[in-house]
Amino acid sequence: MHISEIQNRIQNAKDLDFGTVFNDSIELFKKVWVQGLVTVLLNIVMAIPVVMVIYIPLFFLGFFDFYTSGYDPYNPYDYYDPYSRPSFGPMFLLVMIPLYLFAIAAMSTIAFGLQAAFYRICKMKDFNEMGREDYFYFFKKPYLGKTVKLGLAFVGIIIIAYLLCILPIFYAIVPLYYMYVVYAFNPEKSVSEIINISFGIGNKKWLISFGLLFVAGFLATIVGILMCFVGIYVTRSFIMLPTYNIYKDVVGFDNNEGDSLQTVGDVKF
Repeated sequence: MHISEIQNRIQNAKDLDFGTVFNDSIELFKKVWVQGLVTVLLNIVMAIPVVMVIYIPLFFLGFFDFYTSGYDPYNPYDYYDPYSRPSFGPMFLLVMIPLYLFAIAAMSTIAFGLQAAFYRICKMKDFNEMGREDYFYFFKKPYLGKTVKLGLAFVGIIIIAYLLCILPIFYAIVPLYYMYVVYAFNPEKSVSEIINISFGIGNKKWLISFGLLFVAGFLATIVGILMCFVGIYVTRSFIMLPTYNIYKDVVGFDNNEGDSLQTVGDVKF
């Protein structure tokens, strides 16, 4: 689908009913809750090595600092002084800053790729399509570079919104949620086009989207807590479904869209 056609559909989109979209999300959740749980667990499992990359150097640096500072009577850092603070040398910064940047890039890429793949699975279940549930679809060679760029763009927009006195994050959170679903069904589009489409849908349907995200997030949390807290992992995917249903009603899908997702020759970066 050409971007001009998508933008035209967004501008001419009909008004959506809150209750209808919410009920559709519940019905879809009944079909994909297992796949949603798998997505959440994969996100956690894949993030563990990234977290270890940060904590292992911190552990050894703390261990080294303990034995070099704790037993040196001439060292100004006293472990028994509650007001003392360890000094971080330039070597610490040279090591940790690149590691933190790597962790941010890796975790944002993991989350973005998995959630976009989950939306493809949602479409399969929603339309009873046959196909393989490929959770790593967007980590393959044709899309990996774009997945990294979109993950970094996602984090960058959040940081900018926070720097602007935090309030803009309440506006930006809606278009940011649409970045996942737009990428899922338009992987051939460039990064800038995906962001523009996401903000176009977010602007057009901001109020109903924000309301659905808030209600879905609140209910998913409450139900998850009632399920002995572990249920939060089960209900978390419900938060992702309203944006899928709004995208389906506003933009829709081409009949040959499933085939277009398999073509990689026209992917734009």
